[in-house]
Amino acid sequence: QYLIPNILANFHTRYPNISLEILNGNSFEMEQMLSKGKIDVALVENQTSKSDFNYQNFIEDEIVAIVGTQTSFAKLKYLNISDLNTIPLVLREVGSGTLQVIEKHFTKANIELEKLNIVIHLGSTEAIKNFLSQYDAIGLVSIRSIEKELQLNTIKILPIKGMQILRNFRIALPKGPRHGFIDIFINFLENYNQKL
Repeated sequence: QYLIPNILANFHTRYPNISLEILNGNSFEMEQMLSKGKIDVALVENQTSKSDFNYQNFIEDEIVAIVGTQTSFAKLKYLNISDLNTIPLVLREVGSGTLQVIEKHFTKANIELEKLNIVIHLGSTEAIKNFLSQYDAIGLVSIRSIEKELQLNTIKILPIKGMQILRNFRIALPKGPRHGFIDIFINFLENYNQKL
């Protein structure tokens, strides 16, 4: 929603005769579609790998803690790792690559996801941002997803002292031969990444 449309616009400008269709879903859903041959390529954010796919890193991303600027948590300057054990959290749904990455970083910090004060799991980043505008809690989302909200001052980032949640968006492709259009698209992604 935040990165791919710009890439597709540039791709379509360069290759107007190649027709593309984008489908949105979490990493698990995209890998399922790829397995069934319903899509040719997937961009995923999870860190697990299936043996029947080839993966390559596409672009690095950071997941940050955010709050609505009209909430009581907006008064804070930062969060301590220990705050994550008690503070109300809004997270992505099970199956989301974002949740998988968060859980991995939390586990490294000896934080158990099941024991946290999770208010709700939501199915999209947009839903999390909208929820936080009306509810006093902390959300964890991609920094790429909040550029407009930061400019409009409706969302604030709260750095977590001692923790940086980094991940790679990855290109997933079925193993085996692929047709030329896919190679053109993958090469375009690789070159586009170098400009970012």
